Amino acid sequence: MKILDFRSDTVTRPSAEMRQAILTAAVGDDVFGDDPTVIELEQYVADLLGKEAGLYVPSGTMGNQICLKAHSQPGWELLCDRECHVVNYEVAGPAVHSGLLVNLITTKYGMITADIVRRSIRPKNVHCPLTKMVALENTHNHHGGTILPHDEILEVRKVCDEFDLIFHLDGARIWNAHVATGIALPELTDPFDSVSVCLSKGLGAPIGSVLAASADFITRCRRERKLFGGGMRQVGILAAAGLYALKNNIPRLADDHANAKFLAEGLAEFETFDIPMDRVQTNIVLANIVSDSSAEDVLAEMKQVGVLAVPFGPKQIRMVTHLDASRADCQEALERMKTVIN
Repeated sequence: MKILDFRSDTVTRPSAEMRQAILTAAVGDDVFGDDPTVIELEQYVADLLGKEAGLYVPSGTMGNQICLKAHSQPGWELLCDRECHVVNYEVAGPAVHSGLLVNLITTKYGMITADIVRRSIRPKNVHCPLTKMVALENTHNHHGGTILPHDEILEVRKVCDEFDLIFHLDGARIWNAHVATGIALPELTDPFDSVSVCLSKGLGAPIGSVLAASADFITRCRRERKLFGGGMRQVGILAAAGLYALKNNIPRLADDHANAKFLAEGLAEFETFDIPMDRVQTNIVLANIVSDSSAEDVLAEMKQVGVLAVPFGPKQIRMVTHLDASRADCQEALERMKTVIN
């Protein structure tokens, strides 16, 4: 029985063409700065996002944490959504690595509005920490792949300029926002002082993220990458996979979005699930469990028929579509689930 894996878009495997790019990649020593494929990848991403420079890092978590550390001083305050990746899935990184105080903001779809930012800035006196940073996540994983409204992001930028705040984007799935909205990538990333983008999710590369920002800031980030243990040697073999992914796999993300909607509509027919369809905007489907079963119970039943997903709370599961999950796979998953779930 074929396993139908919807746990994440990180489970994709390199295609034959991507493996060929890996095989033939020119390499050097990236710590010395002479791996030609890494250099090409970093500049390619910077140009794609309208930034001056880029930095290849092993993971999105490292990318976000390097940016926060390179931007900040211990004791500064960071504003971010309560459900964001930087806080929930990066092992307390802002506190451990940067000594940041994190102010968690409850939002509906992951968007911290300009009004909320303005009201959250603390007075400058001897008692309060300095509110100095804002981080957003687009698309927003824990809110179901929701796309942050660009007009509101621009308003946040104005507040950041007014109060001298640093603005960072966890853009792991910014490619999905670009494809879903049609907004150009440089327009999506222009408001931010730094951006971290992922190559190993919907784009299908086996590893890696890239930071993009000003040349001076990337120079600081390169030093932090070394401190974090992220200095790599002949890593052009992996950078080549990232280049292939960027040059070939961005437009096809539309297929993932269509498949997610198809999957969500099918799950909505189950009595067990309540599907917040307004959140199905890209490639993530959240299913709330309205029966007496727990998320672990439902996932165990799904696993019996070879369908994999992940818990997203005691009564919620997440399913993610990707390039290794076809429309036929989505249909097959629904049919199998009907044999074990009402």
